[in-house]
Amino acid sequence: MRGLCNNLDIAVDEGLLEKKGGQLRFSHDRIQEAAYNTLPADERCLFHHVCGMALASFSTSESDDNILLAAVNQINLGGPAAVQDTSQSFTIATVNLRAGQKAMVMSDFGAAYSYFNHGISFLQEGHWQEHYDLSLSLFELASKCALAIGDLANSMLHSEQ
Repeated sequence: MRGLCNNLDIAVDEGLLEKKGGQLRFSHDRIQEAAYNTLPADERCLFHHVCGMALASFSTSESDDNILLAAVNQINLGGPAAVQDTSQSFTIATVNLRAGQKAMVMSDFGAAYSYFNHGISFLQEGHWQEHYDLSLSLFELASKCALAIGDLANSMLHSEQ
């Protein structure tokens, strides 16, 4: 832990990070982007997935919508390929459903559509038999949101599933 703190202090001294109110942040978005790009793409996906799942477990016990949305956004950045245990797919599809429903309440149908679509992408083969209610909700709401944003082709596609 001390080694990490020393490295962070060096980064602050070099101007790479700024310390404000006990929190650290990158001093420029290009520095953040360069640090992010040092990770290989597959590790980035896994990193997003792990962070998102940790936040998602916290968001189920809290009623803070911001935590839920941050968790789902991180998980979705990781994508279905980052799922290491297929049983997580149901959980991920469920949190995408919750996030989409929250977005619909805020009348952000574009974001809602994206969450529902991501939730669908995490469903495993046989999802209609194993998780019928979840599958129906995701497809039905994706169809409604696609219609709301004027994407008639995807609205039809989702409603035919």
